[in-house]
Amino acid sequence: MLSFESPGFLPLLLLLPVAIHFRHFRRGRGGRIPFSFSVWQGASFSPASGPLRLLLAVSSFCFWIGVALLVVALAGPVNTTRERIYLSRGVDIMFVLDESPSMFARDFDQTTRYAAAKSVIEDFVKRRENDPVGLVSFAKDALLRVPPTLDYGAFYRALASLVPGTLGNGTAIGVGIAVAVYQLRSSSAKEKVIVLLTDGENNAGEIQPEEAARIAARFGIRIYAIGIGSSGESQINYTDPETGKRYLGVVRDAYDKRLLESIADATDGRYFSARSAQSFQSILGAIDSMETVEKRVTVRRSSAPIHRSFILVGLAFVLCDFLVRKVLLREVLA
Repeated sequence: MLSFESPGFLPLLLLLPVAIHFRHFRRGRGGRIPFSFSVWQGASFSPASGPLRLLLAVSSFCFWIGVALLVVALAGPVNTTRERIYLSRGVDIMFVLDESPSMFARDFDQTTRYAAAKSVIEDFVKRRENDPVGLVSFAKDALLRVPPTLDYGAFYRALASLVPGTLGNGTAIGVGIAVAVYQLRSSSAKEKVIVLLTDGENNAGEIQPEEAARIAARFGIRIYAIGIGSSGESQINYTDPETGKRYLGVVRDAYDKRLLESIADATDGRYFSARSAQSFQSILGAIDSMETVEKRVTVRRSSAPIHRSFILVGLAFVLCDFLVRKVLLREVLA
């Protein structure tokens, strides 16, 4: 935001129209007549041609713009910024996202479960402020994609760049939770949360989901378990990124409701069932409202003087007028 240290100089700008009038428009404004050799016809003079008149007008315009900028520089312009400084840590949130092939089932308003999950995660993060967020994805194996960070831009880029199928064909829920717990175990945040999103039963990995949930509880981590998918059959269209083989068919498997309930109960969390895009949005909205902490904020104000820029640009405009008149048009006084 632009402000001024000495705004008392700004009224001088009101005198510029008066000065312009006396210099360029008032009749009988002086006995000295400036003229240019470029319009000299020997013993007599003729009016300047159209291009020369335009050049003189532009030159005069530059002069007065330069004067105005120099007056503004006298007022001491400064660029003032205000920055919110958080005095308390927010909620640490890790998303654990299933990226097994079954997540490509199309039962969310003609979009895939995976695309719907990524969309609601992004919308959720956009509503947060000063809350570190991280991302773990899993299928047959689990991988940390983003450690807890306040760089939401980096989080969005990592979420958008996920390529499902690179972690194999399977659903290792326990390993996914364990990787997220490892990231949150030493956090100093008062609230630590894992949001688990899956559409299948645990069928891979050496760590059982119940054991991973008990470990999370010991570290004070709460798990919100979200089961994704509608009941019945769903169409699937999936291309394996490693082999390039395309799979078309239907998905009949469903997530293990009892398992997700036990995971949530072990950590004082909650279980949710997302069977449509609308319910998915509502679930993340409910988690967003439940996971809030008191935020202590102060505002830091800083100012940087920018009068030098006004001086340099103003002098450049004035110099431009001088060069046009005295060098290009060779103006003299008689």
